[in-house]
Amino acid sequence: MFEGIITPIVTPFNRDEEQSINYEAAEQLINHIIKKGVNGIFILGSNGEFHVINEEEKMAFAKKVIKIVDHRVPVFVGTGACSTKETIYLSKKMEEIGADALSVITPYFIKPTDKELYEHFKEVANNVKIPIVLYNIPKSTGCNISKEVTARLARIDNIQAIKDSSGDVENLKGYIEAASGKNFSVLVGSDSKISMGYNLGATGAIAGTSNVITDILVKLNKALKINDTKTAEVLQADINVLRGVLKLGTVPSIIKRSIELANIAPVGPARKPVRETMPVVDEKIREMLKHYQLI
Repeated sequence: MFEGIITPIVTPFNRDEEQSINYEAAEQLINHIIKKGVNGIFILGSNGEFHVINEEEKMAFAKKVIKIVDHRVPVFVGTGACSTKETIYLSKKMEEIGADALSVITPYFIKPTDKELYEHFKEVANNVKIPIVLYNIPKSTGCNISKEVTARLARIDNIQAIKDSSGDVENLKGYIEAASGKNFSVLVGSDSKISMGYNLGATGAIAGTSNVITDILVKLNKALKINDTKTAEVLQADINVLRGVLKLGTVPSIIKRSIELANIAPVGPARKPVRETMPVVDEKIREMLKHYQLI
């Protein structure tokens, strides 16, 4: 379950007043990337805008995605919240409707102590049976999971992986050390560090760029698995063309617009307050897509 390229899909929205979820576009996107060969679908993460989606919408979207995927690949569902109580509630609900695994982000806005973090994740794990992926993204949460806390959590049976989006190589090394000898995997969350992560011992990547340049990420994973260093080096560098335009807008506006302009699926804009891209940015996105021969 914790190997290869797992795509943290965007949540498609209609261009209506409510910015309601576009289920048809979700099905189109999911079928496209599964056909391309990804190893998993991850919903309600950062690119999935979990932070602006209410509980009712989360439940409805998860049910629909699980039905669309239909066991072709594992479905990971983000259930993290600021409170342990809400995280447990969402986690139990997603387990009930058929999620294969849960991704639990650290509490945000507050800065828990190591003891509080450990107890938080332990309580969540004790309330569900399916596997849990810890989600570390300190630039967005203000909270970094230490390697020491990770090593302790890795001893809990159903805490089986961590996604590291810190971009910090020492952090990644610490997690891989913590995983040694345990039923615990490390997944790369920074697309620029996939090759490095695999070389250190990571088993896969939750890669936002695979929403758009799926072929490149799938080929990179294959090259790394067979130690084809030369091919991997070229593919890893090629991801930077897309990464170079991501800074032109607030997450996930550029990824969503790229998916639309490449005619992959009409995923719509990010939810407000994030604004739609301007024509000048669209032109930069088109140049990027031409590089990948997607238009």
